[in-house]
Amino acid sequence: MTALSPSVVATDLDGTIVRSDGTISSRTRAALGLATSAGATVVIVTGRPPRWMRHIAVQTGHRGLAVCANGALVYDLATETIIESHPLGVDVARSLVASLRAAIPGLGFAVETVDSEFGHEPAYRPRWADDGAIVADLEALLSAPLAKLLARHEGLDSDELLRRARAVVGDATATMTHSSRDGLLEISAAGISKATTLASMVARTGHDAADVVAFGDMPNDLPMLAWAGHSVAVANAHPEVLSLVDEVTASNDDDGVAIVLERLYSPTRHPRAPR
Repeated sequence: MTALSPSVVATDLDGTIVRSDGTISSRTRAALGLATSAGATVVIVTGRPPRWMRHIAVQTGHRGLAVCANGALVYDLATETIIESHPLGVDVARSLVASLRAAIPGLGFAVETVDSEFGHEPAYRPRWADDGAIVADLEALLSAPLAKLLARHEGLDSDELLRRARAVVGDATATMTHSSRDGLLEISAAGISKATTLASMVARTGHDAADVVAFGDMPNDLPMLAWAGHSVAVANAHPEVLSLVDEVTASNDDDGVAIVLERLYSPTRHPRAPR
């Protein structure tokens, strides 16, 4: 990190700027605004689907682009439209389900569609309320390309489930990760992550990884944190994340991201370097 403030701020949501009670503090909102006022581009980079982003736009005041579904979708918060997608193909998804079911008995599957709809088979137990959820046979749910394929196991934590799944499915077939501790596996198209989609967005603005400060807390943030010029974890982050980053700040409940942004974008700092 140089004395110059980064041109791009990339931040995860849940567990990073979203507090344990599901809110975003006024201090964090102000800090994001401070970065924007200083000329930085703020990008939300999340595992969430677009349908869960309207409330975030209101809480943060951010109306730019968001990377959703771990990089599978780019969502325009101002127009509330999906402008880019990197889907997991139907045939690949069906093959993954067959392989994972055979190797890890007890899995339940769900899907996030490219159009931001959620569906699950009866054996899958969601942890959140979704009024528009479709409950159907998995064969019917796997009829179109997906933003994410989800697999849940009630008897395994997410780290163990991910370890077992990676032993079955190679990186060339799909990208697998998790963002929770409750036995949920998140599967995207091969080569797609928060990092790949963010890197493309940043390149289109004339910047690169060295111009980015990124914030995160869970394994689905690891590619983005490894790619960014300066990576920051909140104190409540997963151990693997804490071991990777350049800096550890306070927890999500203690405005850790805001603390760093206030330091980086204070008016007393040296301005950003021209491009």
